[in-house]
Amino acid sequence: MKNDDQNPKTPSIISMESESFYRLIKQVVERLKNENKTEKETDFIGEKETMKLLGISSKSTLQKYRDFSYITFYKINARKILYSKSSIEKFIRENKQSLDD
Repeated sequence: MKNDDQNPKTPSIISMESESFYRLIKQVVERLKNENKTEKETDFIGEKETMKLLGISSKSTLQKYRDFSYITFYKINARKILYSKSSIEKFIRENKQSLDD
């Protein structure tokens, strides 16, 4: 006769207090939310989305923002540049002007 503890197909019952159970469930849900967030939300965006966020239509203005290090960018190869969305949002927040100015 086999020992049931060694057979992975044998169902087992885990007992715990309800407070501990709900705390465990909450931790699992938060962990899953964080994993999904990192998979879906990337900080890297392309040129078109960058220009749209900044409200500009000129590639030369975008080049100026790179030259003066206003925004963070990553040159992947000779033709592909990715921009940090968080640095763009920070730039916008720091440079927004009040309507009263």
